[in-house]
Amino acid sequence: MPVTSVRSDHDAVACRARGHSRAQYLVTADESALPELEMLLATLPLCATGRVFIEVPDSSWITPVSAPARMTVTWLDRSTRRGIGGPCRTGAALTRAAIAYADEVICEHTSVCGTNVTLLGGFVSTADIAEHLIDNRGVHRSDITVREALNAYV
Repeated sequence: MPVTSVRSDHDAVACRARGHSRAQYLVTADESALPELEMLLATLPLCATGRVFIEVPDSSWITPVSAPARMTVTWLDRSTRRGIGGPCRTGAALTRAAIAYADEVICEHTSVCGTNVTLLGGFVSTADIAEHLIDNRGVHRSDITVREALNAYV
């Protein structure tokens, strides 16, 4: 399930230049997508800013992840979270975190603002996040990258 590279005409010199626009990213993943996430993060430009949310079953899955310096990586441990009426279901913490972040930070027209969204989680969280971004934040479907296997569904 390859993820396309998002690297553009950025290099270390361009990213340090005064007035250089910073690329904004929202990236989500779960334990099934950790290898894809590592590959994606390695292709991001040095000047990338934004958030990476990673949902995992428990803290034993949490390991160091290399991301650009201006990216914040947040691990979401399902075993320590509660859902409605019981344990947190798979994808729920990821969905809540990504939607809260989007509502707080992403402007309504990401094509204009330059926000890049990559959703590498499972079907439920990916569908819920994409639906929210499209319906409530005005993000165009074409501005959201999902795992190849989910493209037909989102």
